[in-house]
Amino acid sequence: MFQSVEFFLTIIAFFLSMVFILWRPKGLNEAIPATAGAILVLISGSMTLSDLVKISTMVSGAAITIIATISMAIILESFGFYIWAAEGLLAKARGSGIRLFWYVNAVCFLMTLFFNNDGSIFITTPILILLLNHLKLKNHEKIPYLLSGALTATASSAPIGVSNIVNLIALKIIGIDLFTNFLMMFVPSVTGLLLFSGLLYLCFYKRLPRNISNQKFHNEIYPHPSQKSGKERNRLMRNILLFVFSVRVSLFIASYYNIPIEIVAVLGSVLLLGWRWIYIKIPPLDMLKKTPWYIFLFAFSIYIIIFGLNNIGLTSMLIHLTQPLIAGDLLTASLIMGVLLTIMSSLFNNHPALMIGTVSLTSMNLDPINLKVAYLASVIGSDVGSLLLPIGTLASLIWLHIIRQNNVKISWKDYVKVTIITIPPTVLFTLVFLAYWVKWLF
Repeated sequence: MFQSVEFFLTIIAFFLSMVFILWRPKGLNEAIPATAGAILVLISGSMTLSDLVKISTMVSGAAITIIATISMAIILESFGFYIWAAEGLLAKARGSGIRLFWYVNAVCFLMTLFFNNDGSIFITTPILILLLNHLKLKNHEKIPYLLSGALTATASSAPIGVSNIVNLIALKIIGIDLFTNFLMMFVPSVTGLLLFSGLLYLCFYKRLPRNISNQKFHNEIYPHPSQKSGKERNRLMRNILLFVFSVRVSLFIASYYNIPIEIVAVLGSVLLLGWRWIYIKIPPLDMLKKTPWYIFLFAFSIYIIIFGLNNIGLTSMLIHLTQPLIAGDLLTASLIMGVLLTIMSSLFNNHPALMIGTVSLTSMNLDPINLKVAYLASVIGSDVGSLLLPIGTLASLIWLHIIRQNNVKISWKDYVKVTIITIPPTVLFTLVFLAYWVKWLF
């Protein structure tokens, strides 16, 4: 097997794709080398037609759900939600750049907790850009707020399974209900997030402006007349948020009853689009221009590459190497799977990494508690550890797309200089806490 042409072509496709994704010569879009690598994997023969059908089934549902999330974010913008939220942050900051930092991170955490990580990125990033532009901050002064907000929003999908679609899929494979997941995961991951926020604050402390403007937003920038009245605007925003939140809750209810969540997501988006069309007279065509379609091509291509690696023996190798270690004590199981998924997610995205890790775990015949701890450690690695590089999560790629659209310059060097300091200690602390927390519970 290891001497076959398909083995070598698949390995070459993986490494070349990763090199060009990380290198990105002349700002090369991440989807281009990923797609080229996927084509090479298909040529190698390590993928079958049934594998492609399986990948299409897995990716299409998530892609449709993300498109629905994007449309909701666009709709919120049209209603003036971004300005309304930016005003609220400005008022809470009371002229302090330090206070604004903590409120930004708190809002990003809550948005992910009550919506999901991708939706949180789509909603909070434009709000922050709007606020930071209003404050007339320079590019280097915007980075602490935008980067810490994005990292917090993405990492905050770890505490509860419903904040990340891939986590929900993996939960079903392992056989953990949402309550057990919450009981075992919430305290360790939230404590880890508190440490993470503290480390981010230390990284950015010297760069945060001490004093910011208190000047209010001008009414004339509101997109429609209904927002002239403060009470009417607050009522409108409250109703919209309640509707969006009800759609999110419906996603989780649908997943419990095995109803395809993309159906619920699309239905919610269509209803909200209709609401906007009637209320503001804006047709839905603007979504075609604003949707970052290349991200879906990137995700699909990465899935093909990883499934190709799986077909040439990746899963078997993982089982052979890790099973003796994971079958031991809980601390070892937590550290091994958490670090492994951190590396895998950082290199080729957390979606396929978590799926391969989860499938591998189900083939190891582990003790039920070891299986649960190993899986939850995998989630920490895929949700938090994956942030080490921008390609680690779909949410990070979406975030990069949004800030590029808004002419904010944040290089990979700016990104990694922060994550290399904050992510490893956060992941290790959370993994150790998880092992001892579960041991104490059971």
